Amino acid sequence: MLWPMFAIALGFLGLAVLAVLAVRVFVEVRRLSVQVADAGRRIADASAELERAATGLARAGRSVRP
Repeated sequence: MLWPMFAIALGFLGLAVLAVLAVRVFVEVRRLSVQVADAGRRIADASAELERAATGLARAGRSVRP
């Protein structure tokens, strides 16, 4: 009777450890997704700024050409 109870207790502890690890993975994935979204916004802002700068440069280049 002792061994089956010991096996059940170990099984429960194993599931508890897996649940804790799953929660930690979930939290880290949420944190990573926030960082990826922030990086995507920054890339979009940088590309828009580069496009504006290139437009101004193209206008300046047209006025210099003979």
